[in-house]
Amino acid sequence: MKKYLAELVGTFVLTLLGCGAAVSLGCNTAEIAGTPAVVGTALAFGLAVVAMAYTIGGISGCHINPAITLGCLLTKRISFKDSIFYMIFQVIGAIAAGALLCYMYGCESGIGANNLQTLKEIGTAGQVTPTLGLVVEIVLTALFVLVVLGATAKANLGTGNFAGLAIGLSLVLIHLVGIHFTGTSVNPARSIGPAIFAGDKFLNNLWIFIVGPFAGGILAAIIWKIIEPCNCKKEEE
Repeated sequence: MKKYLAELVGTFVLTLLGCGAAVSLGCNTAEIAGTPAVVGTALAFGLAVVAMAYTIGGISGCHINPAITLGCLLTKRISFKDSIFYMIFQVIGAIAAGALLCYMYGCESGIGANNLQTLKEIGTAGQVTPTLGLVVEIVLTALFVLVVLGATAKANLGTGNFAGLAIGLSLVLIHLVGIHFTGTSVNPARSIGPAIFAGDKFLNNLWIFIVGPFAGGILAAIIWKIIEPCNCKKEEE
């Protein structure tokens, strides 16, 4: 039970601090702000992951993301039972964070909920389509989960102590790319929590931020199984 509660706490912290920073800095889904706000929000999400990795990593592995849990399930690093409870508690943690964000900032602020953006901020006029948003979420989630699988793999000797840092920094980079398209989810729980309180316009596109990350997690697991180093010594025995 402790590892499930650890996932709840970790996802709560990630959602609260990441989405809270987005609102405080003005990097919300109503109107994406300038570079400082985007960079600050990206750093907030990445640093929250680093902090939680070194806080609960030894308890639950610090997935705090259903897409990562799915990737770990498909690569046989977690049991089916644990994966289900991990996801349930991750979503509960994100919903609790969404409720607190709503109380702190007011639900009308958007509280960092994901949505499709307008591309004028990066020099191209027009609204991001559901198809483009889905592709962005799939690709970015696949890259993120692939980093997680690689950085925490026993075959990658010497990366264990720095896995949390590598994962957090990769999330910063992913947010820098994805914020102008979708606000960057790559995490169904992180999207579900705020969307429940932010209103219908965020709930309408919520499926993109559930389907996309899960598809990305599956893709990452497939790629990892293809490139995963073999334990030659074990095979020889």
